[in-house]
Amino acid sequence: MFEAMLDGWRAQQLARGLTATFILSSCRLVVRFQEHSNEYPWRWSAHHLDEFLADRRSRERPVTLATLRANAGAIRMFCAYLTDPRYGWAGLCEQVFGDVPTQVVFEWNAPRHRTDDAVPPARRSLTKEELQRFFDTVVDVVDAEFAKGSKRWLPALRDSIAFKVAYAYGLRRRELAMLEHVDFGPNPHVPAYQGFGAVQVRWAKGVAGSGPRRRTVLTVPEFDWVVDLLQFWLSPAGRQRFATADRSNLMWPSERSGAAVVRTFDRSFQQIRQLAGLPEKLSLHALRHSYVTHLIEAGYDPLFIQQQVGHSYSSTTALYTSVSADFKHKTVQKMIATRLATTHQEVPDA
Repeated sequence: MFEAMLDGWRAQQLARGLTATFILSSCRLVVRFQEHSNEYPWRWSAHHLDEFLADRRSRERPVTLATLRANAGAIRMFCAYLTDPRYGWAGLCEQVFGDVPTQVVFEWNAPRHRTDDAVPPARRSLTKEELQRFFDTVVDVVDAEFAKGSKRWLPALRDSIAFKVAYAYGLRRRELAMLEHVDFGPNPHVPAYQGFGAVQVRWAKGVAGSGPRRRTVLTVPEFDWVVDLLQFWLSPAGRQRFATADRSNLMWPSERSGAAVVRTFDRSFQQIRQLAGLPEKLSLHALRHSYVTHLIEAGYDPLFIQQQVGHSYSSTTALYTSVSADFKHKTVQKMIATRLATTHQEVPDA
């Protein structure tokens, strides 16, 4: 019966379009849970899950909270499949075993997702002052390497432009590394941006097991300086200086291999961050957080920002936002001014 349940769940996950690797991992986790509990699904209870997750966290090398959340998620999905009346497992188990499967993963016994207070320092956004210092340092490095006659000036130029593109479009690291120059195109509503009014992000992060998703990110007026930057980079004076530029359509060629990879940008970001005197815990992903925060401060609609960065839920976008104290004060002042104006209008003349 248990094997039949697993086979049915595999088919259900395939029908949902989940990847074979994700399905295999989920099924293995459920089997491991069954072996740990020494019971079958129609006799599982919440305390079985508690003991299973507790053991995984109390080992000599405990699993991370992210892994623990994934484990609980797999068991939750399996139980949801079994308890759905449309699949008939509950009725069959009651007929055969005199017992029925139940959901054993609940809000109070599953690992919680991060909240605003739990966002690590590496994930915060850069202030505008920090951002300016970072980009100024990038330019200084390019100028210094060029002045020395060093071959390193060209990779430094590439990285400086890549960082600015990552910020201007709110890209993740992999999305940045996998960009191709053919991904850029016009926005018919803003002809002034010519061929750089939008970018197709084809390697966007998908939901668990779904593989990459696509999204279109529009060039916004706050970051329209990126248009000139992209035009320069895709001219003979930019990207074409690399001998490997013609080997692929990727935006960021390298001197020896086909193109720069994620770790290339990570290392470069760390070096610039150190030279700029910024906190060590800041990562390249902070540029994406900065994009969200600065659009919020500029007054863009939260739903538009959510669609730009490819978040399925507004709560995820909210975690990216760390607006400045100055912005908060101005917002409060505007609200007070609006309230006062409304109050004066409502007070009748004496």
